[in-house]
Amino acid sequence: MRYSALALVRGALAAHRNWTPAWRSPEPKRAYDIVIVGAGGHGLAAAYYLARNHGIRNVAVLERGWLGGGNTGRNTTVVRSNYLYPESARLYDFALKLYEGLSRELNFNIMLSQRGHIMLAHSRHDLESIARWANAMHMNGIQAELLNREQVGELIPALDMSPQARYPVLGGFMQRRGGTARHDAVAWGYARAADALGVDIIQNCEVTGFAKAASGAVTGIETSLGRIQATRVGIAVAGHSSVLARLAGFQLPVTSYALQAMVTEPVKPALDKVVISPGTGAYVSQSDKGEMVIGGGLDLFPSYAQRGSFAVLQSVVAATLAIFPSFSRLRLMRQWAGIVDVVHDSSPILGPTPVPGLYINCGWGTGGFKAIPAGGWLLAHVLATGRNHELAEPFQLERFVSGRLIDEAAASGIAH
Repeated sequence: MRYSALALVRGALAAHRNWTPAWRSPEPKRAYDIVIVGAGGHGLAAAYYLARNHGIRNVAVLERGWLGGGNTGRNTTVVRSNYLYPESARLYDFALKLYEGLSRELNFNIMLSQRGHIMLAHSRHDLESIARWANAMHMNGIQAELLNREQVGELIPALDMSPQARYPVLGGFMQRRGGTARHDAVAWGYARAADALGVDIIQNCEVTGFAKAASGAVTGIETSLGRIQATRVGIAVAGHSSVLARLAGFQLPVTSYALQAMVTEPVKPALDKVVISPGTGAYVSQSDKGEMVIGGGLDLFPSYAQRGSFAVLQSVVAATLAIFPSFSRLRLMRQWAGIVDVVHDSSPILGPTPVPGLYINCGWGTGGFKAIPAGGWLLAHVLATGRNHELAEPFQLERFVSGRLIDEAAASGIAH
């Protein structure tokens, strides 16, 4: 069914009894051309682009839990492309451009809101850093706008701009195309579109191992629902990437951490920008429901728990109230954590693994959601063709041997 205003009217006239499920719940077949492990944003996007871009529709997406129940449903929905290095800038701006046309392409409203992303400067060092950052963006062909103190105050009236401010605001820089998108809508939109093209999305199906030929190449996957044959397999499981890699017989330079976020009770519109304060380690935006969405830094000890420590929660709240004192009257309603896959240079890993026929999309750390369209596109390309897309070439696993790292810790090593 194609969604439209006319379809909505027809549904209302039929007391909304005519809507069909957005996607099927099929039993797994014994064999597929390609299997993707992980029905989060990246895995679902890869399945969709395999069918749409490459015409490969005998594809299964396996999910241990429920669709979009991992990091895709546990992030803070920020989209942006304000990265420092050319390789990263090209990758994330490609993702943002895909986001900008995604609702129309998928016939599903992902609620993209390009409200603007503002980075605050609290010191002279911060001012020098953001000037370098903005200039690098200009050189990479991406819009960036330096702001003085007065301009920041006009754009974000709720900030503490008083002389007594604990963290004085000296300026900032903004990417106007940055903003937010609805996380579950992105997953649902890709799932619905992939299913319509013939992709099987199989939930509650845990991968327990990999079947291999004598040559070491993948021939199938062992799951809780039985063996599924496939000679090409993609892994897109974020914080559990190293777990799947061990099952396949190799190691990844990935450490998994919990990354917390929380929301307050809903209030009337008070913040129409995404605001991040590197000096405090906190960032804030307001959701369409009126909740203040708050995030901060990693719990800096390895963990697979989808919750965070109280110490980090306390520091994030304290930092937020230091820059937005008026928010002290709001009550926290919910808190959660995602499991993020962090590598040494805070850049992703996209491409083949040491196991023939097995490909991986991981290492996005705190930046996975904003990269979903690009990550899916690039994983689909290498699965379909056996060759890396040019955008993915700098992000191969072998860079940890060659030393050609892309250190984006300043842009992606913080929580936003």
